Amino acid sequence: MSREIMQRNIDRAQQEIDNKKEIVKAGRMRQHYHFMAQTGWLNDPNGLIYYKGRYHFFYQYNPYYGFWDYMHWGHAVSEDMLHWEYLPIALAPSEIYDDHMRGGCFSGSAIEHDGKLFLMFTGTTNDGKGFEQTQCIAYSEDGIHFEKYEGNPVLTPPEGVPTHQFRDPKVWKHEDTYYMVCGASRENKAQALLYRSEDMIHWTFFNVLAESRGEWGYMWECPDFFPMGDKYVLMFSPMGAGERTVVYMVGDFDYGTGKFTYHINGEIDWGFDYYAPQSFLAPDGRRLIAAWANCWDWMPFWKDWGPTYKEGWCGSYNIVREVRMTEEGTLAFVPIKELESLRIDAQRQERLVLVSEDKEIKAGDGVSFELKFKIALEETDADRLVLFLRCGGKKKTACVFDFKNAQIYIDRNESDGWSKGISKSDLCLLGKKELDVHIFSDQSSIELFSDNYRNNHSNNIFAGDEQNGITIRACGGKVTVTGIETYGLKECNR
Repeated sequence: MSREIMQRNIDRAQQEIDNKKEIVKAGRMRQHYHFMAQTGWLNDPNGLIYYKGRYHFFYQYNPYYGFWDYMHWGHAVSEDMLHWEYLPIALAPSEIYDDHMRGGCFSGSAIEHDGKLFLMFTGTTNDGKGFEQTQCIAYSEDGIHFEKYEGNPVLTPPEGVPTHQFRDPKVWKHEDTYYMVCGASRENKAQALLYRSEDMIHWTFFNVLAESRGEWGYMWECPDFFPMGDKYVLMFSPMGAGERTVVYMVGDFDYGTGKFTYHINGEIDWGFDYYAPQSFLAPDGRRLIAAWANCWDWMPFWKDWGPTYKEGWCGSYNIVREVRMTEEGTLAFVPIKELESLRIDAQRQERLVLVSEDKEIKAGDGVSFELKFKIALEETDADRLVLFLRCGGKKKTACVFDFKNAQIYIDRNESDGWSKGISKSDLCLLGKKELDVHIFSDQSSIELFSDNYRNNHSNNIFAGDEQNGITIRACGGKVTVTGIETYGLKECNR
């Protein structure tokens, strides 16, 4: 009977998608090359995996309208992470442990086991005792149609962990054993709990992989754990850690004890709209991550989720990034090379000397474009370099490189009449001869990468097609910019 209930709920949601997808597709704020759902609300990426020759993206999904509610798992596949085929919904609420209008099938991950595609997800419900979160299993023979394990849930919150603070399992295999890390909170301090299993069904607690003493917040959402060379990386989105949206830690891991000891920490992105990334492996060995291009209302800089709910949708993913280890042990997050296949209308300029007047830059249609350049620091004595993107009328987004105060900040207070806030990060200039800058603009977002992809800002803006101007200026002196490259970007997933 439970299988029939899930299928009935999937069919109902699928009918909603089919009825609305063409109307939603015509929305003027829809992205051109970023991943989106066909209708409704999208948040965390789930179950990212390369399986049977295609990339599978599962995603937190409310297909009914453009707000968070009643979580399903959407599903799409691609050969290049750019052009997507939408498959039937993979999971719908249907059981006592996941069928609640403010709950459902929360975030999780995927792994291949015994030739099948296994999903591990957090079931969230409330039967009058408050929200309860448990870890659950579903599996599929064909990678499309899933069945929930009849013995769910396979894990309940351990002693001392509140029932509503135990979620987001990420699974991997090492030698002959499966491991899983999930986020938790104990005594109002965040933890990443480590479990292990021989069969993906029966799980035992191993150790507290890592934990906060208060400095990293009270709950770690969507933890991920993976090797990089001879080191391991833990990344998570902390609740209660101020403006941090995603933290990474690099250190050593002992499979004998289940303990991770970190030596380096950093942030993947300093923008307002980068949350809950999940990693996965490409067939060529690259470690890739995809994240939700938005944030939650409890974050200190939150404005709101934007006006796209009026078009029947909300949410996209940031461009997929490759994780690379630098010589000093920090991490860089590089846009995937597949994006180069979207380039059109290439323009190049070797050198541009800027003083106080504005210079215009042409990049594609000024809406969907890629822009790269380098700042020659030894030939620069200005206080600031200001790059204005998506300009039109009196609206603009300002990207400021403040050499005097060693900061980058992205100001969206005049972007669209809706967005607010200035995202900031420190700018390390010591010993540098140049600073690299790489920007991706889409209909509703700007992603800026700098300092060899270690200093990144992702911000949503909701600018119309008429906002397509780009200007650049120096303030308080001279700036020399070299190696300017611009490209339009083809539409591939609207």
